[in-house]
Amino acid sequence: MEIRVSGHQVATGDALKTHVDDRLQGIAAKYFARAISAQVTFGKGPHDNGFTCDIVAHVMHGLVLKGSNTGRDAHVAFDGAATNIEKQLRRYMRRLKDRNAGAVSEAAEASAFDNAGYTLFQAAPEDAEVEDHPLIIAETRVDVPESSVSDAVMMLDLRNTTALLFKNSGSGAYNMVYRRGDGTIGWVEPQRAG
Repeated sequence: MEIRVSGHQVATGDALKTHVDDRLQGIAAKYFARAISAQVTFGKGPHDNGFTCDIVAHVMHGLVLKGSNTGRDAHVAFDGAATNIEKQLRRYMRRLKDRNAGAVSEAAEASAFDNAGYTLFQAAPEDAEVEDHPLIIAETRVDVPESSVSDAVMMLDLRNTTALLFKNSGSGAYNMVYRRGDGTIGWVEPQRAG
């Protein structure tokens, strides 16, 4: 697995890079025969106190895991983020085994969600008249996965995002699951013509 370690206003030394490489290679070997890549970014903590660590791991096509943590030093921040990634992988693998859903892993490998393109738009000058339309910051292109509602919730958790659009394998309609403010999961399904 290719692992890239970078620091945002933080120097990353050889000892930290070795620690990151050893831990992530161990996690990948435990759960997957062939993991793709991981990006680990260290930064300064809130109010320049401590460190932050963000991990984005592409373990197979369509399966992107994200974890983050803060700590008093870089090793502690990384260990917390790596523990979050490992917990997500454990849940994912347990769920696949419990449901005996080989088709789910084949569908996840067949679809590629990590081919997003971003377009940044120039902000309006400060003296320009403000319109009712907000500025569009980024536009993302992704493949919409076809899955059941429960599998979509699992993908939402694994990606550590707030919303996921998917094609419901049961009804064929486009649905969305999202994380509500109180921590529960919401599900949006279009009204069927009847």
